Amino acid sequence: MTQTSLNRRSMLAVAGLALPGLGLARAARAQEPSGPFRFAAANGQETDAERGFFEVPEDRRVPGSRRIRLGYVRFPSTSPNPGPPIVYLAGGPGGSGVRTAMGPRFPIFMALRAVADVIAFDQRGTGLSAHIPERPAAAAPFPALTHDATTAWFRDDMQRAWVDWTRAGVAMSGYNTEQNADDIEDLRRHLGVGTLNLWGISYGTHLALSVLKRHPRSVGRVALASLEGQDQTIKRPARIDAFLDRVDRLMGTHPVARAAIPNLPALMRRVHDRLEADPATVTVAGDDGPVDLRIGGFGVQLLASGMVANPPSLSMLPGLYLALDAGMTEVLAPLFPRPHSYFSISGMPEAMDLASGVSPARLALIEQEAKTAVLGDAFNFPMPHLLGAIPGVDLGEDFRAPIRIDTPALLVAGSLDGRTPLEEQAEVIAQFRNRTQILVENAGHNVFEAHPDVQTLLVQFFREDPVSDTELSLPPPTFAVA
Repeated sequence: MTQTSLNRRSMLAVAGLALPGLGLARAARAQEPSGPFRFAAANGQETDAERGFFEVPEDRRVPGSRRIRLGYVRFPSTSPNPGPPIVYLAGGPGGSGVRTAMGPRFPIFMALRAVADVIAFDQRGTGLSAHIPERPAAAAPFPALTHDATTAWFRDDMQRAWVDWTRAGVAMSGYNTEQNADDIEDLRRHLGVGTLNLWGISYGTHLALSVLKRHPRSVGRVALASLEGQDQTIKRPARIDAFLDRVDRLMGTHPVARAAIPNLPALMRRVHDRLEADPATVTVAGDDGPVDLRIGGFGVQLLASGMVANPPSLSMLPGLYLALDAGMTEVLAPLFPRPHSYFSISGMPEAMDLASGVSPARLALIEQEAKTAVLGDAFNFPMPHLLGAIPGVDLGEDFRAPIRIDTPALLVAGSLDGRTPLEEQAEVIAQFRNRTQILVENAGHNVFEAHPDVQTLLVQFFREDPVSDTELSLPPPTFAVA
């Protein structure tokens, strides 16, 4: 199984919110043959599909850079007159488009075939397109999950991993969002079409923005959810505090939850402070038997950073903190299985985030806000913690600068998205001049599959039927405090 580090992607998996793509075996998938095959989804459904591959330079900026093979799965259109192919851009970074198509979004992939071919694309370094060798899994004893110990471990391992991969012939500097965007342009040429339509979520929207900046004439329209802007690789801690305040107010409508927890952010701060000062030793399940893991307040902040993403796990957050406040640290054990998989660098995600970086002004704001924020600077770990660990990879201010976008866009958001809060998304939305917005009340980060009407609106939008601004609604979460 692919190893993932203890960061924003793997913490979603720890919280039971595994992003599609975290489980692809890279070496095996990279050797899959091209051509027609039967695609099997996780729900047992199957459909005809086609694997395809094309080659690109690993780093276009380096003359003679080695060429790497990128892969995708194409679901042929059922339309007699299909439109431009719809290319799915997975989140993460590090998610696999192919793996996503196996999961809860499989019905959306199938529905969109009524409009055009649908392409589940594996970005460089993921799934069918993996070319960074896996490293040996970390072994116990593991560092304590405190801020300083975890940061020091990851900075050291990132530097050693970068050296190892470079010696193995990998152009690690090529794993950045600009090269990723140019891969989409090469995919368009490989498919032999004039334009592509893009469908993406989270980091996939960050990538889509780079495609729109670098290759605007190659994109017909975009449907994007849970937006992450050009300078939003690291989310502002104050935005996360505002989200937690909204959750606290929502808890106020639940008398039992309110009686048990008069103030959720205050409870969270109390737990973090105590455990950071005196980490708990928790026995967790390892691959070779039980493992003792020391979990500080920073480890719990990392866990919460994943749990706020979607209402099902968000609803469990108050009960978790109540138990920890009562000293019941054993509740953490099932949330931290296989600890060696957390303490591992996989390459593509870390390189992408390091290259996207952060503007100096935003970093100063983030560092100031993190001093008093409920989740501190844990939310986007290992950023900003890895900043400066690998010199010379930052793409610079031009990459992060906002742009004016005239491409028709359907922008989808969930009101309870704690990973890309609405306040952050609003900064991105302002760049789109020709936009239609869908807000799903009480949906989270994984908003595409949260409400059945979203699928219908996606099909209409890519079919170029009129779509108006729409508000949809789901029942609010019920908070577990027992």
